[in-house]
Amino acid sequence: MAIPFSVYEERARAHGILASVAFLIIVPLGVLIPRYLRTFSNRWWWAHWLINLLVAAPLIFAAWAMAKSARSISHLPTNHHSVGRTIFGLYIVQFLFGAVIHFVRVPIILHVGLGLLILTHGGLYHQWEYATGNVHPVKGSLKHAWLALLLIFWLMYSIGLVLLRRQFAQEREGRLLKQDQDGL
Repeated sequence: MAIPFSVYEERARAHGILASVAFLIIVPLGVLIPRYLRTFSNRWWWAHWLINLLVAAPLIFAAWAMAKSARSISHLPTNHHSVGRTIFGLYIVQFLFGAVIHFVRVPIILHVGLGLLILTHGGLYHQWEYATGNVHPVKGSLKHAWLALLLIFWLMYSIGLVLLRRQFAQEREGRLLKQDQDGL
């Protein structure tokens, strides 16, 4: 007979699902959109911003709330809590960086680097079993899906880097056009 999930496990599982959907699907989509669209259009920002603000952010805040709720039930000493708080803090900083970069027009390299760093955490592989005593182990198929999504993202992002020269040329043309329009 299957052992039912405890309240703690239910909340931890909800946290894991929300965080996984946000950080493995939605945020990477929000990263890949500018990586590709910037090479063909100057109108990529709204799609990037809306995906990250209206879809990813609510999921991430809900995942944080579920983690906080689970943590209030079980105070197991785990580095996942510290890593999670760090990733959540980095996400907030990243989000603020994005707003500053767009509205103030400062260089974006730190925004890109921080965003890629946030996408590399592997809580599914290590923390679930430790935090729950492995009573309900994560299915191998979920671990394989996590790994596949991570690999697909990095492959897609790497392929997108091939288009950087085209992106820079497009942006240079846009700046020159703007200067010409401002000069008229």
